[in-house]
Amino acid sequence: MLRRFWLVSIVALLVLPAFAQAQFKQGDWAVTFTADGTAQKDLDTFDASLTSGPEYFLTDQISIGLKNTLSLADGGSNRNGAIRAFGFWNFDLGRWVPYIGANIGYAYGDSINDDFIAGPEGGVRYFVNSTTYIQANLAYEFNLNEGFDEGAWFYGLGIGFKF
Repeated sequence: MLRRFWLVSIVALLVLPAFAQAQFKQGDWAVTFTADGTAQKDLDTFDASLTSGPEYFLTDQISIGLKNTLSLADGGSNRNGAIRAFGFWNFDLGRWVPYIGANIGYAYGDSINDDFIAGPEGGVRYFVNSTTYIQANLAYEFNLNEGFDEGAWFYGLGIGFKF
């Protein structure tokens, strides 16, 4: 009897989270905190940054939001930042929610030219419960005055909360 209790308990712990309602719905808000890295298009430099921002779901699949990034370059001697508006198309696969989209914003700082930036972005979210997710993302951003060929790769891993 005790063995059956433990077996049922273990199975319940493994199976029940799969039924969690992780999907985004129209009207949901989310906020994500991400540790990011940056590499130039030739992958010969590296900077570290933190990004955070709110996101609002216009529909079950379409979201818009803002991201604010603060970066440290060259061992912390240069400080840079960017604020971007974005739009994503989210693919509801239960606990997994891949997305694609684009962003546009303004970059500023000590080691970059202050200017408008834009680019494509994609990633995936994995819901660990109905309100908390882990997110991995990849974006390519370029300065609008310099063109697409002079962009940089941005990649990140973070945690987010749906409410």
